Order: sequence, then C-alpha cells, then structure tokens
Amino acid sequence: MTETKKGLFSDWKVHLLCIVLVIVAEFIGNKRFAFEIGSFPMSFTLLPMLYVLIIGLILGGFKLIDQESMKTASPYIGISVMWLIAKMGAQIGPNIEPVLAAGPILILQEIGNLGPVFFSMPVAVYVFKMGRQAVGASFSISREGGIAIIGSLYGLDSPEGQGVMGAYITGTVIGTIFNAIMASVLLATGVFSPEALGMAAGTGSASMMAAALAPVVEAFPHMADELSAYAAASQVLTAFDGLYINLFVALPVANWLYKVCGGAEKHAANEAKKAAKKARG
Repeated sequence: MTETKKGLFSDWKVHLLCIVLVIVAEFIGNKRFAFEIGSFPMSFTLLPMLYVLIIGLILGGFKLIDQESMKTASPYIGISVMWLIAKMGAQIGPNIEPVLAAGPILILQEIGNLGPVFFSMPVAVYVFKMGRQAVGASFSISREGGIAIIGSLYGLDSPEGQGVMGAYITGTVIGTIFNAIMASVLLATGVFSPEALGMAAGTGSASMMAAALAPVVEAFPHMADELSAYAAASQVLTAFDGLYINLFVALPVANWLYKVCGGAEKHAANEAKKAAKKARG
C-alpha cells in the first residue's frame, strides 16, 4: 500500500512546477510584433509555450531542476499532445464543407514532409559533421509525432533521440518567428492563394501554425473562419497520415541518405580530429 501511494504521488514536484510555469506564462500572455522589411509587412506572435521553454532552460541551466524530474516529465509530452489534437479536431466540424471541398489536396500535401530530409541531411552531414543525430533531426520537422517515432524506435537517450529533441527545442524557440516571417513573405508574393497558405500553416505544431496563420488571416479577415479550418484540418492530418509518412517513408529515406552522404565516416573523422586536437593541447 505504501509503495502504491508513493507511485501515485511521486510526480507531484513535476506537476507543481508545470502549474507554476503555466501560470507565469499565461500572465505574460501573447506578445505580437509587427514590422516591415522593405515593403513587406511582417508579424509574429510569441506564445506562452515559448516562455515556459525558456524558463525551463534557465532553471535547468542553474541546476534547479534535477535529471530525475526531467525523465519523469518526458512521458507527459504524449499525453499533452492527445488533448491538443482533440482540440484541433473540434475546430474542423463547424467548417467541414470547405475542408471536404479541398479533396485530396490536404492529404497529398503531406508528401511535403519529405522536404526536410533532402534539405537538412546534407547540411547536417557536410556542414555540422553530425552523427546519427542527423537522422533524428532531419527526417521530419521534429514535433511531437517525430519525437514519438524516434522515442519508440531508438529511445530518446540515443543519438537519434538527441537529434530530434535538439531540433524540437530549436523549432520551439525560433520556429514561430521563422514561420511568421515566411508566411508574410509568401503572402506578399501574391503567388499562393489564401487557402493554400492556410493549409501550409498546419505544420504539426500549434505555435508554428498560429504564427503562420496570423498574417494570412490579417490579410483576409473575411475568410478568417475558413482559413482557420484549413489550417486546423492540415494540422490534424499532419498528426495522422503525416505520422505514417514519416515512419514508413521519411525515416527510411533519412537513413538511406545518411549512408549516401557518408555520415558515419565523416562524423568519425571529425571526432578523431577533435580528439587529436584535444590531445595536442
């Protein structure tokens, strides 16, 4: 009985810290920034999730959060994502007609998940001389679905796990700003329809979606509900069929491309060079 009670309440520090960080972040609230680069209007919004991450990094840097608490908190990512997906799915219902009218386009756009592999793998191998971390960081946009895949196949303590978590943190810190600027630039070109930009906003990350969608909705306020529905549908599909594309297509392609680029050899040579340099002095 004692062991059962201990198991039930052993995570109390993690939950308490989570509640405190959420309250602090919500008090800060959304901070929107608008500016212009040349003649292009730009805007992005900093969301509470970013503040929580930064505060957590600071606390971890000062050793105010121990490794045991970090390991305890890791499984809760998947639980949180389920609530998020349910919320996003609820937004589709009231606007299901324009979503269905888009037909297979919403599903076919998931092929775009292969883009990060061919773009980022050569950079990871040839520029940064990364080892197997390159596979975890390059096979997807490294959001919750990517973490789940790598965690299940390799474990988050593996080099692949280090890669996907590093990309996840990087994406959380600068992804919202990048997506907002990218959406503003694409919007200013006039090449893409607002519906296409709404679909593209659903990348699999709530914060990135909100950042990418904001300038599009601002430019077409009369289509706000419709564009939000496209983005939400794309977001949910990314978590659904995008998961299988990443697992059965993108990840094997990433492993193949890592071998083609000679990732293991280049990483080993780079590590040997570092070791020799350290030995000399």
